[in-house]
Amino acid sequence: MYSKYLLFICLFTWARITVVAQTITGPQGEQFKAKVVAKGLSDPWEITYGPDNHLWVTEAKGYRVSRINPENGKKTVILDLGTEKNFPRYDKMPEELSEGKPWPQGGLMGLALHPQLLHGKPYVYLAYIYRFEGADEKGEGCDTKYGGCFFKTKLVRYEYDLQQQKLHKPFVLCDSVPGSNDHNSGRLLIAPVDGKDYLFYTVGDMGAGQFKNAGRENNAQNINKYEGKILRFNLEPDKDTGKLDRWIPDDNPFTANGQNAVWSYGHRNAQGLAYAIAGNSGRIYTAEHGPFGDDEINIIEKGKNYGHPLVIGYNDGNYNGLAAGVTSHQYLPGKWHTTYPFIQSEAANVKAIGTENYKDPIYSFYPASNSVLTALLTKSRQSEDAKPEWPALAPSSISVYTASAIPGWQNSLLITSLKEKRLVRLKLNASGNGVTGDTLTYFKAPARYRDLAFSPDGRSIYLAIDSAETSSGPSEESEEQQSQCSGCIISYTYQAAAGEQHAWQEVRALVQHMDRKKQRAVRTRLSPAQWPTFDLLLKPALTPKEEKQLQQAAAELLEELKYKSQ
Repeated sequence: MYSKYLLFICLFTWARITVVAQTITGPQGEQFKAKVVAKGLSDPWEITYGPDNHLWVTEAKGYRVSRINPENGKKTVILDLGTEKNFPRYDKMPEELSEGKPWPQGGLMGLALHPQLLHGKPYVYLAYIYRFEGADEKGEGCDTKYGGCFFKTKLVRYEYDLQQQKLHKPFVLCDSVPGSNDHNSGRLLIAPVDGKDYLFYTVGDMGAGQFKNAGRENNAQNINKYEGKILRFNLEPDKDTGKLDRWIPDDNPFTANGQNAVWSYGHRNAQGLAYAIAGNSGRIYTAEHGPFGDDEINIIEKGKNYGHPLVIGYNDGNYNGLAAGVTSHQYLPGKWHTTYPFIQSEAANVKAIGTENYKDPIYSFYPASNSVLTALLTKSRQSEDAKPEWPALAPSSISVYTASAIPGWQNSLLITSLKEKRLVRLKLNASGNGVTGDTLTYFKAPARYRDLAFSPDGRSIYLAIDSAETSSGPSEESEEQQSQCSGCIISYTYQAAAGEQHAWQEVRALVQHMDRKKQRAVRTRLSPAQWPTFDLLLKPALTPKEEKQLQQAAAELLEELKYKSQ
């Protein structure tokens, strides 16, 4: 009865958000005003805050790209790709017509905007599933012996016509990325390497080893296959003669035997991909789905192996004697009836990979013990109908918050969750190469959070929500339930934290009571980015705009000053 009461309160609160702005309080007293920016989108997948002060959104099942004004919610469709695929909306068809054919996990997925979009490089990069190999076959179109459902993914560069507000002039970068009804990953990112920007794309392992793909070969460890990889492409073609080779950087790590887009390998399903400068170093971070818990946060490096499916989560031995998947189909190989390889020893697998090549995650959610995992897999092996539960975050995206607008948040990882229906914040250490402190939960509600974006000042967080509360992949076979805010984008705008409105006055008084010598000494110990704020503290009078600027940065600066003025 108590749990039903809590659910009612949660649903009631969520429903109110869709009507009026609602104030939400975070675990450290942060106050946010929640507002629905848009709703009724067909599974928004990617949400990016553009240089035009609009949200750029892809709709996974609607196959549309839109610009949405975050102030009034006005939506402009700038590209409709509905005719660029060879399969219909199977999920909207009666089964007697679809014959059980699957929708791919995702559909229209990643989007990335060129850094100079409005300054001479009007390029927008998209990734979408364009072909289902079984579209013209009788029945479900997948291999009858659980050998897989086969799709193809395309990466395309478009040009943005600012006057017409349309994307046009498509140019194909790659049309041979494998696809599936499971584990397509699908995130795009533009990030620098040695001062030059490149396009990165995450590809999952196609679910090879589980469900309808239980008998499909898993290629996450094969550097000559794109499954289970992060790929790197040029933003503009180089001088290679091959039409598609021109988009692959010649200094990618595995090009000795021909052009190869692989940048890193051994990935399962990296739906989160982000770049940030933290600890004075630029890094690429991923959030990746684990099989039974052990969702991973990784830092991506050139040519490195992230272990899947030979090492799951940390190299801690909890998967010894197990595999990354299990079925009850006895004709499939191995002890656990799956093409996922048997893991005799995680430590031995790391040794075989090479400690110089293998990378452990910097954080793993819910790493279960070997005994718990053994019981879970054993139960699943006994019956196809067994559906044991296990804790998991199911991370769908990751961003790095580097602004100072929300006190205490600077240099934090923000991860959206599909399964636990929340936003998670993890604080990075000073070097940016590890996690410190507790896992903090925000905005928990009956919704599958798919992606997030920030406003330029860091005060507003925009969350994209799936159209349904259940999985879009094969791990959930029951009828989809409507989300309480179906296909919504919700903004959470930071208002204040307890006591923050007085923090700027306290920090100003602290600095003005120092003598000039100490003020100079303390200033030099701060990062150069904090000097303009510090200089405001020395002014005898402040304008309202300067007071607001100090209010936003005061709480974090106050803690630093108390420490560095000792």
